[in-house]
Amino acid sequence: MQRRRLHTLALASLAAGAALAAGAAFGQQGKDIRIAHVYSKTGLLEAYGKQTQTGLLMGLQYATGGTMAVAGRKIVLIEKDDQGKPDLGKSLLATAYSDDKADLAVGPTSSSVALAMLPVAEEYKKILLVEPAVADAITGDKWNKYIFRTGRNSSQDAISNAVAIDKAGTTVATLAQDNAFGRDGVKAFKEALKSAKLAHEEYLPAATTDFTAGAQRLIDRLKDQPGRKLIWILWSGSGNPFKIADLDLKRHGIEIATGGNILPAMSAYKNLPGMEGATYYYFGIPKNPVNEALVAAHYQQFKAPPDFFTAGGFSAAMALVAALKKTDGDTGTHKLIAAMEGMSFETPKGTMTFRKEDHQALQSMYHFKIRNDPAFAWGVPELVREIKPADMDIPVRNKR
Repeated sequence: MQRRRLHTLALASLAAGAALAAGAAFGQQGKDIRIAHVYSKTGLLEAYGKQTQTGLLMGLQYATGGTMAVAGRKIVLIEKDDQGKPDLGKSLLATAYSDDKADLAVGPTSSSVALAMLPVAEEYKKILLVEPAVADAITGDKWNKYIFRTGRNSSQDAISNAVAIDKAGTTVATLAQDNAFGRDGVKAFKEALKSAKLAHEEYLPAATTDFTAGAQRLIDRLKDQPGRKLIWILWSGSGNPFKIADLDLKRHGIEIATGGNILPAMSAYKNLPGMEGATYYYFGIPKNPVNEALVAAHYQQFKAPPDFFTAGGFSAAMALVAALKKTDGDTGTHKLIAAMEGMSFETPKGTMTFRKEDHQALQSMYHFKIRNDPAFAWGVPELVREIKPADMDIPVRNKR
């Protein structure tokens, strides 16, 4: 009799558990998947932020086959303008998680804003997918397990550029913004140089428009150096540091090198044919179905090619939908983390993989040489070679 009662209780317990599980699944099914996008809709990095938003929307459409839904759950995108201000970004993310009931978030544009936002994701125990902020500290010493990043980090930028120009007999000086983006980038670049010599680091305020004084210091440090002499420029936002080419660098045998940028900024590259560097993305370089779809859709909608940060937003969308498909639409944070760690997914750049140790997306970069093509308003980066993840020793900088 006792055994029968225990058996009955066990069956009742199993039935109750099944009912709870079914109830939870039913509770999520049909309920919106709420994604907050916190980015610089206005401010110094407005152009970058708007491209990311365009790419994110296009990517969600593409990844869901035009349904904007995963596992029967509609995706709702909530936009927040951080204006490039760290305190505002931090507050907006907290509001998104609490008041707006966002299941997860994407952004921001600025590295300084991202660093302010990281603790908020940890406090609310919800995922923040960083795109496109690049500072190494985001997936380095300021990282926590709720942070993933599809955007490239400063080390990927810097190491790929070092791979492109690091040759014996070369002396390099750097010109960068005096902020987390600039200093992290130069630090990683310096660490990656194995053969070239670094002679000087020049940091200027992010809003600099007159580069004359900084350029003169760079010239003074390089002009008497033997062999090839390069100024490697790392800059984002407004201002045109390539104006330093007007200071007759050629008279001193000094060249300029840099990474990729948005197309309007690359108009300055037209005057620098032959300039080398490495870039995260240029629409004409990757050859894969996802990039073909992005380029075609962007031309159809805007009569222009997708830009640098459009590809980043698209990649973030591809990662989110891939993860949500793996969890069958379940937005529980721990299930998403388990699905995303080590996950590979397709992007306009080809396959990316979230590294388990720090959730940084490992990805290809592209060594280029600039060609002046009259058909384009910008200097065209022609592919020299694809720099694959295996070609770059990207350090794990967190304390996990």
